[in-house]
Amino acid sequence: MTTTARRKNTTETALVAPGRTRTPAQNGAVRAGGGAESVDPAELPVRPGEDPWTSEEVHELHAELISELERLQHEIDAAEAAITGLMRDSNDGAGDDQVDAGTKNISRESELALANNARDSLAQTEHALVRLEGVGFGTCESCGQAIGKARMQAFPRATLCVQCKAKQERR
Repeated sequence: MTTTARRKNTTETALVAPGRTRTPAQNGAVRAGGGAESVDPAELPVRPGEDPWTSEEVHELHAELISELERLQHEIDAAEAAITGLMRDSNDGAGDDQVDAGTKNISRESELALANNARDSLAQTEHALVRLEGVGFGTCESCGQAIGKARMQAFPRATLCVQCKAKQERR
């Protein structure tokens, strides 16, 4: 495994509203001199037998992460709008029977769960983007070994190698 220290971009996620965060692009993390252009593909770790990263692959991965950030933010915005509507509708439940009230509660809880899942995915995607632009992308956060190029291309938010992920799931 080849790892070298790279320049670290520090990005803090600023809180916009309770439970809602700004993307790295909104925080200024993706700026001139940052982004995929600042990543040296030769510095990204690979497992033995894998081809080194190319600039095109890094740019493609970066674009995919940015696209995912935007998609997740739209998903969160839509879920929050739905939750707001459900909360507003729950106040005018006069005359609702127990089934109607239960259905509204289930719908509200479902939307809350979807929004929370999207927020978790957004945080993971932001973390992957910060790691790609800074230090640590492709390196297992548990053992420090290379995660593997193929795994990172399939799931760019991965922070653990296959072995460490398997250990984590057994717990």
